[in-house]
Amino acid sequence: MTQTFSPDDPTHQILLSLLRGFYWFDEGLLNFLKSKGWPTITRPQSMVMANIAMGVKHPSDIARKLGISRQAIHATLKSMIAMDMVQLVSDPTNKRVKIVDLTPTGERMREDAQHAMTVMVEELTNRIGKSNLQKAAVALDLDWGTPMSFPMDKR
Repeated sequence: MTQTFSPDDPTHQILLSLLRGFYWFDEGLLNFLKSKGWPTITRPQSMVMANIAMGVKHPSDIARKLGISRQAIHATLKSMIAMDMVQLVSDPTNKRVKIVDLTPTGERMREDAQHAMTVMVEELTNRIGKSNLQKAAVALDLDWGTPMSFPMDKR
């Protein structure tokens, strides 16, 4: 039986809350990098960097995770290569395939981004409390399993 949610139940808005939190961190990160003298980074570029940090390095895999076309990811990568953030190198396991790797400049930017995350987590701890932040972090880190699939609705 499907449970219905009351509009004032916070779980009813969890996706929007997650998205708002994501925007809070991403905008803070971009502002921090700008304050350190880095060039302006777009959200797609930021998302490519996040995927690289998570170990996703094949352009086609990054495009799939971001829900964009291969042409769009290549345009984003081209702009990042021009900014000396990333480079395309041969995949050590398959020389016919290219992977995205950070340049030394990109690595320094990643280090600044890590510092930004530390600063933002400290501020978020001050704003919402250590206990609330720890509970959220533990819950979000749980294995949620594979994404749900649903049968086609034949209307």
